[in-house]
Amino acid sequence: MERLDKALIDGPTAFDSRANLMMHTDMPEPEWLVLIGRNRDSDCLAESNWQAAINALGDEGEHVRIDRMGHWACGWYELLSVLENTPEHKIAADIEAALADYPVLDDSDFNQREFDEAQSTWRDCYNDSGRIDYMRKHRDQFEFDTMADMLGCARGRYFAGYASELID
Repeated sequence: MERLDKALIDGPTAFDSRANLMMHTDMPEPEWLVLIGRNRDSDCLAESNWQAAINALGDEGEHVRIDRMGHWACGWYELLSVLENTPEHKIAADIEAALADYPVLDDSDFNQREFDEAQSTWRDCYNDSGRIDYMRKHRDQFEFDTMADMLGCARGRYFAGYASELID
């Protein structure tokens, strides 16, 4: 975990400077440690891990905080921090160790988020001919039991391929 300090808030990326931020930041106390972050453009994995971490820590409270900031490039970002030497700090350390071994905190939640995003993308971002082109190009992703099943997918009622491939 990284200390939540002025440098992290003022420059969350290499492209940031104080001049790019349109906000006032009150500096947190030095004993707050950042566990995880997210922004407006976070993908399913980042969102899933964010929610799993919050669930494990018991949401915001005396020992858990979310610092919310506007950002010139991604609109906003948030940092989930824990107070050092608290029970939540131990939980956060366990979360950090888990993420070092495997990038997903909750497989079920992550899979559901990917599935939901794929369904939405298939329905809203492809027209019928685009869906048919995709199905032809990625034939190995699809297995249809009936012609009605194939037509339902082609017409955007549902996506029956690999969610991670579609939304990548």
